Amino acid sequence: MSKVWFITGAGSGIGAATALAALKAGDRVVATGRNLDKVRNALCYFAGENIAFAQLDVAKEAQAKPAVEQAMKAYGRIDVLVNNAGYSLLGNFEELGTAEIEQLISTNFYGVMHVMRAVLPVMRQQQSGRIINVSSLAGIVGFKHCGAYSAAKFAVEGLSASVAHEVEPFGIMIVAVEPGFFRTDLLDTNNAKYAPSTIEDYAAEGKAEAMWSGYHGTQHGDPVKLGDVLVKLAGMDNPPKQFVAGSDALAVVKPALEARLEELRAYEDLSKSTDGSF
Repeated sequence: MSKVWFITGAGSGIGAATALAALKAGDRVVATGRNLDKVRNALCYFAGENIAFAQLDVAKEAQAKPAVEQAMKAYGRIDVLVNNAGYSLLGNFEELGTAEIEQLISTNFYGVMHVMRAVLPVMRQQQSGRIINVSSLAGIVGFKHCGAYSAAKFAVEGLSASVAHEVEPFGIMIVAVEPGFFRTDLLDTNNAKYAPSTIEDYAAEGKAEAMWSGYHGTQHGDPVKLGDVLVKLAGMDNPPKQFVAGSDALAVVKPALEARLEELRAYEDLSKSTDGSF
């Protein structure tokens, strides 16, 4: 049976690749984005009855429910939600402005929350659904210059893991996907935002833009292949709760988790020493 997908940030990168993979699999897609012309251009080869478009800036809560209603009007159900919309803000934490951080979190975290709130009633009524929240390697491991971005992605991880327990009785499953470095526009000069260098003590370490911009266009991960994998995940009866995407991500996550376990064991007695006696 074909599925209906609702995808945010479908105008490029992982969002567009997932939409294309779903359409190639014979599914139907509601592709959303802030700039609908960009979304339509990205998916122009699949114009027809199997694709619909909806205006959605995920940072604006008021737009989420109308976009979902538009999807329901088009296809009558939503089987898979892919929360993909987001951008990067990079720089030393002390040099990031509060307004910049709030704007990032409004898109990268609250955007996920707004769309989940709008879609979950539909899935509960259906007694089925899959939610794929695109997190990041930076949602598992902290990186230099990624304080704000990691904070948002760690929040997505926590939201996904917690809500999964609440909605599983309704046949709804949530997968947090943690891509490594993929060839998307995340680090493109038009998308990535960098904090200005304002504190002399950090100058010797170099600027965030100099460190991260060089990765753009050279990333190892292929969004098209990830799109195909997300289609596979959506079709699984028991998908993983977390899925690390890319050999580069695995190479970082495995030792990081092992180090956490080692540290946990090293301080096990100290941890237990906080227990009270009753």
